[in-house]
Amino acid sequence: MKDIIDTAVAAGTFSTLATALTAAGLIDTLKGPGPFTVLAPTDDAFAKIPAADLTALLADTAKLTAVLTYHVVAGNVPAAAVVTLTEAATVEGSKVTIAVVDGKVVLNGASHVTATDIAATNGVIHVIDTVLMPPAKH
Repeated sequence: MKDIIDTAVAAGTFSTLATALTAAGLIDTLKGPGPFTVLAPTDDAFAKIPAADLTALLADTAKLTAVLTYHVVAGNVPAAAVVTLTEAATVEGSKVTIAVVDGKVVLNGASHVTATDIAATNGVIHVIDTVLMPPAKH
């Protein structure tokens, strides 16, 4: 079994996520002992972001780090536990809301979980179809 980063890279549908994690300097963190639960946006999820906005995000390390760490929950949270929660605290510091709608898990009212419980040596990956943006800090 591989760690979260190697598992995501091997899947072949997370190249934008891998690029973003590299740009933000988070590869070593997510290769660390964890455990981590990663809400992993697919390349198609990143493609929903207008190209100019995505380019700007990848160039802004602080904002990129906030967005990426908003996709990570400390601990190993399997799907069976996710469906019992209404929210989860992210490594970024803000919470992500969780709802079950028609038998599917929806995060922040917009992002659907499309695959769950992809096991890694240092945690678990849940695949999502829309990139989550942390709430604005006031």
